[in-house]
Amino acid sequence: MHTNADQIETEAPTEPAAMTFSDLGLSQPVLKALKDIGYETPSAIQAATIPTLLGGRDVVGMAQTGTGKTAAFALPIIDRLDLGQKTPQALVLAPTRELALQVCEAFEKYAAHLKDVHILPVYGGQGYGVQLSALRRGVHIVVGTPGRIIDHLEKGTLDLSELQYLVLDEADEMLKMGFAEDVETILAETPETKQVALFSATMPAPIRRMSKQYLHDPEEITVKAKTQTSANISQRYLVTAWQQKMDALTRILEVENFDGMIVFGRTRSITEEIAEKLRARGYSAAAINGDIAQPQREKTVNQLKSGKLDILVATDVAARGLDVERVSHVVNYDIPTDAESYVHRIGRTGRAGRSGDAISFVTPRERGLVRMIEKATRQELTEIPLPSVDEVNVTRLSRFDDRITAALGEAERIEAFRDIVAHFVRHHDVPEVDVAAALAVVAQGETPLLLDPDPEPAPARERRERTDRGDRGDRTERGDRPERRTPREGFATYRIAVGKRQRVEPRQIVGALANEGGLRRDDFGAIKIMPDFSLVELPANLPAEALDRLADTRISGQLIELRPDTGRPQRRKDSTGSSYRDNRGAGDRGSGDRGSYRDSGSRGSSRDSGSRGSYGDDRPARKPRHKRSDG
Repeated sequence: MHTNADQIETEAPTEPAAMTFSDLGLSQPVLKALKDIGYETPSAIQAATIPTLLGGRDVVGMAQTGTGKTAAFALPIIDRLDLGQKTPQALVLAPTRELALQVCEAFEKYAAHLKDVHILPVYGGQGYGVQLSALRRGVHIVVGTPGRIIDHLEKGTLDLSELQYLVLDEADEMLKMGFAEDVETILAETPETKQVALFSATMPAPIRRMSKQYLHDPEEITVKAKTQTSANISQRYLVTAWQQKMDALTRILEVENFDGMIVFGRTRSITEEIAEKLRARGYSAAAINGDIAQPQREKTVNQLKSGKLDILVATDVAARGLDVERVSHVVNYDIPTDAESYVHRIGRTGRAGRSGDAISFVTPRERGLVRMIEKATRQELTEIPLPSVDEVNVTRLSRFDDRITAALGEAERIEAFRDIVAHFVRHHDVPEVDVAAALAVVAQGETPLLLDPDPEPAPARERRERTDRGDRGDRTERGDRPERRTPREGFATYRIAVGKRQRVEPRQIVGALANEGGLRRDDFGAIKIMPDFSLVELPANLPAEALDRLADTRISGQLIELRPDTGRPQRRKDSTGSSYRDNRGAGDRGSGDRGSYRDSGSRGSSRDSGSRGSYGDDRPARKPRHKRSDG
């Protein structure tokens, strides 16, 4: 029976003391597994609970989801397992199948350096066969939902007679879901000598009564995690595949206007890898982690403060206590698995009332972590797309403009070079604008100023091309049109008569329209290049004189014939030609009348259009093929 419980009110400090897992009394195999995972310092609930459980005492833990409580009970159990015992030694009850699987995965990671540890998830919806086979072979740890555990007890397939450890995880949630009676039934089937750990975010009366009845002299540990984030920190996340994270980080660095940045990686090796790849891309970056000596750490942090270093790549423990005023951005290259770590990380920016930005990379399987963080911090994270090639190129052009503007401010140096350029122009009969362009090439070096106009990731592009090839002859008129986006406020979509066939690039479009129409860089929105034409977002109130100046503009030797885009191709008005005729060229005469676009840029689009002369075919335009019943 429960006697007077010792109660410990533990509040996670803003900067926890530098305690390590080795200070908690864990064995070497467990410590080695934690090092492999990248765990370096215990959270508040772990620091308070692990020594208590290792000492054999029952625990009642008041802790929110996301405070690291799974490791708080799993590590002591793994540490004290008797691998020679074949009947279950530990039972963890969880309210949901998802939580049970999550706890199982955690146990498996922590037991990575122990031989032949068998862990079994038991939940409804999974076939009994797999569970029965595993139980017959022998299982050390069972993690399950109350309903399915009851089923096995009633069938006599689960033997709890030698159970040594019982954990009730999220006990209040089990109560809300109606599992109170099942939990008490299971508790009654377990030995009196077992050690019990009960974790709950709240402590309603039924949970308090259960703890008094089934726990023996428990130590109550209440952890108030720091889960409030600063209101002046913009919190965003980007969903990306693990393999694409470095490319995503590079694009973020291209489009974000940052001063200093901290990039968080989960392990020491990841931080070194990120820093090395960033340096190879021309960024000033360095890594700090648990392997870095204190003098080197201080030197690196001072470089970040002074501006000699722009990007610091760090693990959680290495960044503790950092307060660098110029850190405007935090990037979670690996999103943390608990809300406490997340709050600590993004707190490196937005300090002392300053504004800050936090961006987290999330793989598709990690979306649940975003919801957990939002629930714990009571703040919503905004999902953002991967910055497009056009956005990166606009940023690069803007910075290129800034460099030119800054150079123009150096009057004395400009004067010295003006005579040199004038001499070259006189003796070589080259226009000054070409000389300026050539000097830009020299200044830029081998690195292209702009990215290639291919915003689609390769897997998505391959899927689209396979679809295009398979459906080419069966498209409806609606299905043949390119996907169109709504222009941003104040902008309209214009169409120009050059595209992929003319090998046109966004930079050529921006350059031609800016030079001939007197447009600025911020007058351009999205640019989408199609096989035979392009769509450009420009100001909706484009003045008539700008349109007049653009009337005779050429790109790659072809008139661009700028006109507002109506969302569908326009037929030719007459044989004399007009700036408002169908802009796909003579080869598309037949399909232009049908009113459909060909987006694949392949031979099939010319053949289907019924173009005369392209393949020596003098027949009139073909009628559309039959439509499939599925559209």
